[in-house]
Amino acid sequence: MSNRNHLGQPIGAPLPEWSGAREPDRTTILGTRCRLEALEASRHAAPLHAAYREDRDGGNWTYLPYGPFEELQEYSEFIDGIQRVGDALFFAIIDLASETPVGVASYLRVAATMGSIEVGHLSYSPRLQKTPISTEAMYLMMKRVFDDWGYRRYEWKCDCLNAPSVAAAQRLGFRYDGLFRNQVVMKGRSRDTAWFSITDDEWPEIRTAMESWLATENFDSAGRQLKRLGDFMPETAGRPIVVDAT
Repeated sequence: MSNRNHLGQPIGAPLPEWSGAREPDRTTILGTRCRLEALEASRHAAPLHAAYREDRDGGNWTYLPYGPFEELQEYSEFIDGIQRVGDALFFAIIDLASETPVGVASYLRVAATMGSIEVGHLSYSPRLQKTPISTEAMYLMMKRVFDDWGYRRYEWKCDCLNAPSVAAAQRLGFRYDGLFRNQVVMKGRSRDTAWFSITDDEWPEIRTAMESWLATENFDSAGRQLKRLGDFMPETAGRPIVVDAT
């Protein structure tokens, strides 16, 4: 049941104490398996380029607006360029066991006064894909958004045809908001964009689920999970949003 104004119209919940979220920054985020640090060409371009080259057919770049990068110089120049454009804050994901960069993620489309921020530009090398590190990196970014900066909404957007990205969003607890048809033209193709989100009221249960999955006791001596992340997630996680305007 929604709130109603003096005219009897349904309106959103009041936020009398809301004063906005913190502006994001690129300070280092430390976990138990990985570290996220500000992306810099001088430090990260060479090892990241080498890791990405293990994706032999370049399929990891199909749904990103850039790449693949054949030459290291090209990738270094790309990193230098993205640091000066827009509001995106890029991080290198460092595997603590090897102290090697294995992927990139960023915050973007920041609206601190509204409490909304997006995660995107996820480019995982084969060394990072389907590993506990990839999940921990996303957990660390969520935790900073909600617990440290006080955002109300955390967004994930992707090409609706990018099945791995759609599955990853749902696995991580993001709920499907809807489809933006013909939203962008990317690499000469039309893209319908699927929108997903986690809100601050959903976050506590998702945080508990992710922490339970990431716990050492959930993995055997060979590093295999004993329970899936979905086994810990609340029932509503990953489900489409249904608006009740009654």
